[in-house]
Amino acid sequence: MDPLTKVNQPAPDFELLDLQGRPHRLSERSGAITILNFWSAECPWSERTDRLIAGWLEAWGGSIAIWTIAANANEPPDLLARMAEERSLDFVLHDAYQEVADLYAAQTTPHVFVIDAQGILRYQGAVDDVTFRQRTPTRYYLQEAVEALLAGELPSLADAPPYGCSLVREI
Repeated sequence: MDPLTKVNQPAPDFELLDLQGRPHRLSERSGAITILNFWSAECPWSERTDRLIAGWLEAWGGSIAIWTIAANANEPPDLLARMAEERSLDFVLHDAYQEVADLYAAQTTPHVFVIDAQGILRYQGAVDDVTFRQRTPTRYYLQEAVEALLAGELPSLADAPPYGCSLVREI
């Protein structure tokens, strides 16, 4: 499945409801760096990513927005809400029919997309270089991408294969 957007191209706009029914539109974040994090309540890789991002967000001083997107067809809203609260996530957007996941061609949880303040997709892929054979990260791609943008530069790496649990789609 080809994404409808490519790195260094405008990120497609979308609107999703959070778990409390409030709408969130990506274009309303214009002027700020936004991370889209395709997320799972049940995936251990997503849980690990939540901890990493929480530490980075604190270091970035509130200048970055993280949009957690739950797109697994098999995860009900009550499970999403419980795990979001346990992990202290600000909000979770529910992509119940994988429309935004399809728009961005998200494959795994986590699968992250970094959008700069001008609305351009600047990075997509894995959070770090962990794989099945390499369990300890040596490079944090997401952190590098965001910090490059904060410094007024483009990320040195714009694309890395995502790693985690497969996104569960409607059949």
